[in-house]
Amino acid sequence: MVKVVARNLVKKDKIGAFIELTKELVDETRKENGCIKYELFQDEKDETILTFIEEWETKDALKKHFQTTHFKKIVPQFSQLTEKETDLNIYNVVL
Repeated sequence: MVKVVARNLVKKDKIGAFIELTKELVDETRKENGCIKYELFQDEKDETILTFIEEWETKDALKKHFQTTHFKKIVPQFSQLTEKETDLNIYNVVL
């Protein structure tokens, strides 16, 4: 199993636009083979921090996700709504 934490620091006046943009990404990704969970969370203390927390069956399934039409269409648009590049961490199970 592979877990992904993709933290986005969204411009305060773009939070609604970011959430709206991600709806299609979340809906389509959840249909992908190998996707166990794909959720967007908002930080309780700082509403500008929106983080995807994902679970994938395999690293190969995650790699295929990065090549999907919806990923390639939507994710590049994040740069217009965020303060900096997404902080992406990919984790492999150790224990």
